[in-house]
Formats: sequence, structure tokens, C-alpha cells
Amino acid sequence: MSAYLPHTADDIAGMLAAIGVPSIDALFGQVPERLRERARLDLPAGLSEPDLRARLGALAARNVDAEASAVFLGAGVYPHASPAVVDHIMQRSEFATAYTPYQPEVSQGTLQAIFEFQTFVALLMGMEVANASMYDGASATAEAILMARRALPGRRVVCLARSLHPHYRQVVVTYVQALDDVEIRELPWGPDGRTDTSSIAADASNLLCIVAGHPNVFGVLEDLPTLARVAHAAGGMFVTATTEPLALAVVRSPGACDVDVATGEGQSFGLPVSYGGPGVGLFATRDRLVRSMPGRVVGETVDANGRRGYVLTLATREQHIRRERATSNICTNQGLCSLAVTVYLSMLGRHGLRQLAARNFASAHRVAGLLADAGVAPVFGSPFFNEFTIRVPNAVDVWERLARDEGIVAGLPLGRWYPELADVLLLCVTEVHGERQIARLVEMLRAALPAARAKA
Repeated sequence: MSAYLPHTADDIAGMLAAIGVPSIDALFGQVPERLRERARLDLPAGLSEPDLRARLGALAARNVDAEASAVFLGAGVYPHASPAVVDHIMQRSEFATAYTPYQPEVSQGTLQAIFEFQTFVALLMGMEVANASMYDGASATAEAILMARRALPGRRVVCLARSLHPHYRQVVVTYVQALDDVEIRELPWGPDGRTDTSSIAADASNLLCIVAGHPNVFGVLEDLPTLARVAHAAGGMFVTATTEPLALAVVRSPGACDVDVATGEGQSFGLPVSYGGPGVGLFATRDRLVRSMPGRVVGETVDANGRRGYVLTLATREQHIRRERATSNICTNQGLCSLAVTVYLSMLGRHGLRQLAARNFASAHRVAGLLADAGVAPVFGSPFFNEFTIRVPNAVDVWERLARDEGIVAGLPLGRWYPELADVLLLCVTEVHGERQIARLVEMLRAALPAARAKA
């Protein structure tokens, strides 16, 4: 135990003496014995390090050896190639060991990196101001709703598109459920996969904000101008959440569509597919709302000698101001992750990013066309970027068989999130998917259809 716990036997004895308890077991004396017996873990004896490595190796060998380029899975986390320089710069000691810059006069490099990050996010979102990043896209979206509540304190209804990523919706509910004066209502999607706003008119006077994906969880590009118009006509705000920010290089930006707050996840820009994190939250808004914005903003200035410098221009966390006036107390920026995003975008530049996005768009649409020719029908006819839905009878069985027998992960079975879409797969195609893998995907899905339809 000494390898894992920092306390020596003398340390433990001293702490027990200080609280007047004779032993660690005595700490649990108030718990009935029958309950303590049930809580015991039935674990085998420990293994030596060589035996443990052998055991873990045997377990790992049971996994299907699927090539990364044969995994057509997105659904909020997207596989993209990342230049080697991203990892190289992130691993430099001055960045890898740096913490949040409470003393900006000695943190100029970190502050400059954050400033550049903010600039990129503002440009991508088409907004006037962006903050120093947040934990991830889901928490950024929830924070946008809290920000709308600060800006419009008399309103209480949040209209959440059901086509917003389910994980984002869950985080929003977790944030908002403790607020007695906020009510969440879900907006359905229409036959085209876009959000249907017809139910909003019933109580428009209480609308706080509409929140929708851009693109949404089905990969569909929402009609942002219409959603913004409906929200603003009711006196509310419009918030977008983007899980695949590469789309912003080729579609109209949220700012160009009259969005009030644009949030998103920056994982696509230089961060690996970790499935569980870390990510980095993108958050941008209008100048008029900057003092209600969560987190921090780094600004550029000059010192008394005219030299350029960077400072924390706005810091509305409880560490900086009175707790009751803080806009958010859970918004430490993901320093290394935002740095990765900054380096990645610096390497690609405006033209490189647009070329990459165009390649993703073309590849996904070509695969969708090949599948349609093979008899695998699309579900929604609306425009999409690099992710789309297809209808496959017995989708889960087909998905599991392809993963197990062919090493192909054919997207995500949406029935996990939406029971009414039990026969729908969500496919993602990016620049990492090669011709051979694409051909195998199309052929395997085509071959699976007759049996799947017969079983249905």
C-alpha cells in the first residue's frame, strides 16, 4: 500500500489520535456489521508485475483489430489527421508545466497563446469576442444558457432542440435543473431532420433562448436564420452548439446567421479521438454581451515603453471578483488543449482549413451517393457536412456483425439515443478514410441488406 498512499504508519496513528479513534476500522463502527460484510470486495489475490502485464495482454488480444480508417464513427468526436508539430509544441516544458496565468506579467507566452486562440474562435464563429476556452462543448452550451438568463432575467423557457447532441442536452439539464425559474422544453425535428419551431408560439413571451446544433446530431445543417428570427421575434436569444467545428470553414458562420452565442467543441482541431476527453469548449458572443460572458478574456495592449503585452482584460471568476457576482465558477480553460487548437489552426491557415473541410464534404457526399446506389437509403434529405444518417433494417445486428467479423465500425446505431430511430446508423467520413476502407464499407452494407430485411 505504501506505493499508492502517501501516509506512513506514524502519520495514520497521529491522525487517529488527533480525532480520538483507536483504529481505521473504528471509523466505520457506526455502520452495521451486516452492511459492512456486504460491502467487502471479492477480489482475487494480487499479481506480480510480469503476471499482470501478461494478463492485460491476453485481455487486449481479444479485441477486434479494426483499422482507424475503418471506423466511420463521429457522433461528437471526430477522427482527423493532426500535424506532428502540434504534439511537439504541446510537449515543450514551458507549455506542458504551465498553469492558469494568475500573474499575467510573468505569463506572457501563455497569455499570447490564449489571445491567438480567442482570435481563431472569433473568426470561425463570425463573432466579435471569444473567451479563453471552457471545459468542453457540452459545458460551454450549458454556460451559454446561464449567460442568456443573466442577460434576460425575466424569462424562463429554454427551447432545446431534440436534435442537439444527447450528451449536450444531458449536461444542460444537469446545469439548469437546480434553477427554479428555468423550464426546459424540447423541440422536435421535422421530416427533413431540421428543428421544428412551430410549438414555440404557444408561450413566446417567456422564451429565454433556443438552442440548436450546427450541424445537429444527425449531421444535418439547421436553418439558422429561421431559428434566429423565431427566437428574436419572441424576445429571446439564439444559441448554437457545434460538435464538428471543421464545418465552420465551409458553411455560413453563426455570426452571419444572427446567432447571439456560438459554442462548440474544438476536439477536431489537433486533439486525438480519446472518447472521454479531454476536449476544449469554444465560446463566442456579441460585444454587447461580453460582461455576462463566463470565463476569462485575454487582451492585447502596450506597456509604458510602448512594448506589446497581453493581459487578463476580463476575469469574472470567483477567484477574481466577489463570489455572488461571478458569472461561472467552473470555467478553467483547457490550457494544453486550447494550445493544440491554436497550433493546428496556425499550421493549416484559412486556405488549408477550407481545403480540408471541402475534402471532408466531398468524401462524405460521395459515400452517401455510393450507399444510395447500393440501396442503402438516406433518412434525411437536408444538407449535411461530413456526417449523415442511413436506414438499415436491424441496424444494431448489422452494426455488431460488421464490427465483429469485418473490423468495420459502421457509424453509430442511433437507437441508443432515439428509440424511434432504431433502424438508423449515423456515419461519419473524414480525410482519414481511405478508398479501400470506403469500398469495404459500401460492399459490406450492401451485402448485409437482404438478410437484414428478411429478418425485419
